[in-house]
Amino acid sequence: MSFDADSSNAQPQGPSPAGPVFFDRRELGQMLRVYGRMVAAGEWRDYAMAGAKEHAEFAVFRRHGDAPLYRIEKRPALRLKQGQWAVIGEGGHVLKRGRDLAQVLRVFDSRRFTVVE
Repeated sequence: MSFDADSSNAQPQGPSPAGPVFFDRRELGQMLRVYGRMVAAGEWRDYAMAGAKEHAEFAVFRRHGDAPLYRIEKRPALRLKQGQWAVIGEGGHVLKRGRDLAQVLRVFDSRRFTVVE
C-alpha cells in the first residue's frame, strides 16, 4: 500500500480489502477435525469464530466462560512474510506460525498423548 506524499490527508492508495477475512471450507474442515479430536479427548469443550477486516480467528475453550485456551489466526497480510497462520496460546505466546495450515495445526499432535504413571 502506498500513500500520496503531496496530500495533506495521506489517504491510502491501491486496492482495498473486499471484506472481512474468514476461513474457506477446506481450512474450516481442518480446524474442526482437530477440534473434534480434542473434544473426544475431553480437553476442549467450546469454540468461537470471528472474522475481521485484517484477520480471522478460531478460538477454543476448556469451558464455556473461560478465556480462550488457544487461538488459530489467519492473517493474509503476513502471507509472504512469516506465514498467514498462527497458533497462539493462552498467555498470548505464538506457539507455531507458518504458511501451511496443516503444518501449523501439528502443534496439537504433541499435546494428544499424556504419560500415565
